[in-house]
Amino acid sequence: MMNKILLFLAIGFATGMLSCSQQTLEKTDSLPQTYTISQERLLDKIKGGWAGQTIGVAYGGPTEFRYRSAMIQDYVPISYADGCIKNYFKHAPGLFDDIYMDLTFVEVFDRLGIDAPVDSFAHAFAHADYGLWHANQAARYNILNGIMPPASGHWLNNPHADDIDYQIEADFAGLMTPGMPNTASEISDKIGHIMNYGDGWYGGVYIGAMYSLAFISDDINIVVQEALKTIPENSRFHQCMNDVIQWHRQYPNDWKQTWAECEKNGIRISAVLKGLYFHTILMPSSIAHT
Repeated sequence: MMNKILLFLAIGFATGMLSCSQQTLEKTDSLPQTYTISQERLLDKIKGGWAGQTIGVAYGGPTEFRYRSAMIQDYVPISYADGCIKNYFKHAPGLFDDIYMDLTFVEVFDRLGIDAPVDSFAHAFAHADYGLWHANQAARYNILNGIMPPASGHWLNNPHADDIDYQIEADFAGLMTPGMPNTASEISDKIGHIMNYGDGWYGGVYIGAMYSLAFISDDINIVVQEALKTIPENSRFHQCMNDVIQWHRQYPNDWKQTWAECEKNGIRISAVLKGLYFHTILMPSSIAHT
């Protein structure tokens, strides 16, 4: 199945490349009006996106849930032995819900085309033989009991609507829409509401938009700020992500201070808090100091 998916992605992204080179982006001082990328570089970025997500999941495995509201101190070793990804796949497959949910959606696109109806995505993961948690699990229950999207992800039917579920599995939306963040958001509008609403959904929209923009810019400042344009300015999610940008400007050489500001402001909505942490580690000084 993986070979088939990769073939589909290669073809899909080659088509996306043509669209990207012809599509006029919103004109800013930061992004080009048009952009052309070679098929070789495009495929390299696609592979890098999938590899990076998988490696990141495995790398975080040993520390997941162990450091709540606390930093992993510099003196704490995090091992990453050869073969650890395979070992986790074999002995702790549930760790990769970030990955197998993504691939379920990609498989539906492969099978039914880019205009596949939302119910096909809903049924695909609701009947899949793998474990789910929180918003995904509640959405599965809803779907199996006849509550279909978008109602399956609405807070009236899903008590986990604000959780991180779509945020951790929205990577595919950006990987399939190089340089087209608004198109990534259209995909997220369809699929993200299967399991999330509100801040839980905004988190996934933002992640997908950043992936999409990473195809055409290597400047993380541009990526995080341009992607934020896909989120309504009056939403809590937008306001909180903008706070991180401002804290970074205030403490450009100390990412830990920005992290402390996230904690000090007492934000406890799952998707927003994860977004704040994600934003903190992405900003340039953070990368230089981790």
